Amino acid sequence: MNGAYDAPAYDAIVLGGGAAGLMCAATAGQRGRRVLVIDHADEPGKKILISGGGRCNFTNLSTAPDRFLSANPHFARSALSRYSPQDFLGLVERHGIAWHEKTLGQLFCDGSARQVVAMLLDECAAGSVEVRCGAPITAVDHADATYRVTCGGRTVTAPALVVATGGPSIPKMGASGFAYDLARRFGLKVVEPRPALVPLTLSGEDLLFRTLSGVAADVVARCDGAAFREAALFTHRGLSGPAILQVSSYWHHGRSIGVDFLPTHGPGWLLDAKRNAPRSTVRRALGQAIPDRLAATLCDRIALDGDLANIPDRALSAAEVRLADWRFTPNGSEGHAKAEVTAGGIATAGLSSKTMAATTVPGLYAIGEAVDVTGWLGGYNFQWAWASGWAAGQAL
Repeated sequence: MNGAYDAPAYDAIVLGGGAAGLMCAATAGQRGRRVLVIDHADEPGKKILISGGGRCNFTNLSTAPDRFLSANPHFARSALSRYSPQDFLGLVERHGIAWHEKTLGQLFCDGSARQVVAMLLDECAAGSVEVRCGAPITAVDHADATYRVTCGGRTVTAPALVVATGGPSIPKMGASGFAYDLARRFGLKVVEPRPALVPLTLSGEDLLFRTLSGVAADVVARCDGAAFREAALFTHRGLSGPAILQVSSYWHHGRSIGVDFLPTHGPGWLLDAKRNAPRSTVRRALGQAIPDRLAATLCDRIALDGDLANIPDRALSAAEVRLADWRFTPNGSEGHAKAEVTAGGIATAGLSSKTMAATTVPGLYAIGEAVDVTGWLGGYNFQWAWASGWAAGQAL
């Protein structure tokens, strides 16, 4: 893996040794293509290794095009239909990797995410793919139907170049906007990148909720027509937890999100509580369904005190409505440093949905997170990496 660069020696150069890049390289290599993978990190698959708490939530059985965000919501359909979660699961099982299903169709390794990286490297080896790590790229050029990539003072060439360097999320791992800079150089448009699957921060009137740091509750969070019922977690900076991470992908600055703190309670539940226990209080009624500290804070905000019997029905009904759609207006997010993925990216309008090839630049491909396709939390982004990588690998 540390030999000298030979030029020209390859049919394709894959920039990025993550999930999409390794999948693409293995697929093309096993089709007889001479493939080189270049990654600046000291080992491949670093983002795979930290995923799923170190167990890699490698796919989701509920994968469908509507679980992905993109300026073109139909773009992902072709690749996802041709390489399914069952296809990747079959690969996992062929390599003897034990797995289990968690909630909502999420599949995890029983052991370590390193098993998935080892599997991908084994698949690359089966296709005689060369993987070079610790190799920062200093130049990429294209002329005479040939791509020239310079790193470590050496230049390699190939007629095809695959951009699989991801987005800028988790910069401490070396993530950057390299893919976007490269795309723009070749005339491809880029949809404005932004952090996704990221905690949101609060300010102003919502600062009171920061005192609940560490408190979690089962909620329905909504934003821009999307709704997710999972846990929400209050932090010292704002809101997190799976439900919030999910809606963060739909949130844009200046907009609000809605939170239903009582998703199991239908309309009229406070009026029922008043009839059944008139000497109880709103706080006590809330405390039976959500953590006490959260119940107290919500009651302070809606300013309903005293026995239920002494509170007018219309005030209780108004409280029900507010608790079912409590509005927060985040002042921002915790940014790319805490984002699991990046929304936006290389515009799909310039790519073939079947092959992931650029329509105006022969031999150029873009796959994985670098592209303007962003999945929900829970293995969807890995499935996009496998599917888009496989599609490009089949076309090389």
